[in-house]
Amino acid sequence: MNAGPVHVVIAGGGTGGHTSPGLAVATLLRERSKTCAWIGSRTGIEAQRVPPTGIPYVAISTGKLRRYWAWQNVADLAVNVPAGAVGAIRALRALRPRVVFGTGGFVALPVVFGAALLRVPVVLHEQTAVPGLANRICARFARRIAVTFPDREGKFPASRVVVTGNPLRPELRQGSRSSVIAQFQLDPAMPLVYVTGGAQGAHRINRVVGEALPRLIEHAQIIHQCGDNPTTGDRAWLEERRAALPPALTRRYTVVPYVGAELAGIYAAAALVVARAGAGTVNECCQLGLPALYIPLPGTRGDEQTENACMVERLGGAVVLPQSALTAARLADDIRGLLADPARLKQMGEHARTLAVPDAAERIVAVLSEFCA
Repeated sequence: MNAGPVHVVIAGGGTGGHTSPGLAVATLLRERSKTCAWIGSRTGIEAQRVPPTGIPYVAISTGKLRRYWAWQNVADLAVNVPAGAVGAIRALRALRPRVVFGTGGFVALPVVFGAALLRVPVVLHEQTAVPGLANRICARFARRIAVTFPDREGKFPASRVVVTGNPLRPELRQGSRSSVIAQFQLDPAMPLVYVTGGAQGAHRINRVVGEALPRLIEHAQIIHQCGDNPTTGDRAWLEERRAALPPALTRRYTVVPYVGAELAGIYAAAALVVARAGAGTVNECCQLGLPALYIPLPGTRGDEQTENACMVERLGGAVVLPQSALTAARLADDIRGLLADPARLKQMGEHARTLAVPDAAERIVAVLSEFCA
């Protein structure tokens, strides 16, 4: 572990929505000669994304906050949570930060608790309109709570809330359409649809896209980020569906388990995004002015994804297709209808952009700088 002191310790992860804001803030901190380190889990998405950036990374044991009975709760409460707290305190003592920046997710909890015990100021960031359980617990220890949307319902103490928006990783604004066309051998004259269910993929979306594939590729080409879950076998099944297409059409459908650095170029080339409605994906589409067809994951805490998607739809920036109504025929009809109206797609993108705060990272860094003087 690199010894401190550092200006900022970032804590959070588990999903891209909790990881991307931290990466955006870290980039700006380093541009302004502020040192930072990250405390995260051993297996979450942050463990994959953060170390390659050169940010010092400390992995701790984590437990998951479940609101239902599961045997894993016993192991988490008895072993993982205490071990995570000890690891977080040990890391904070070594790093000696001036402030801890919590981006949410269960991995942030032990770090925030440790910061409170060591009297290190805490700043939180809440990405969604429906605060996560971890952040609602951590809020009682925070000096400042940065929110993406105005907290009109008073979910957090008003005296500590500041509206900052949700930062976008700067590299996503620098995508090259031509490089992605060359990389995936796309037809530059045909609209591109990017399908994503998040880093782990979405089983229901994967299967419906596979069933609708012959109709979808009649007038579009698709890059489909499907995850690689061995339990569902979706990736292999989708590859079989692709192989069954007429040879002249197979190039129009690309299946990838995970999208990394090429995401910026995919966004630059996409005419439409078909996705779940997690905070990270919705923020990226709004920041980049991309029209979207959202299929929210049902049953999430507070129906967070539906709220995210409907917020954009109300402004005309997206279309929401509930999973309960998702069929191959409906998906194909909705996508084809949107692609048939380029003027509408352009307008949707412009409306989506009105929800974005382009200088969100700068606003958060300004809050953190209050404690770094």
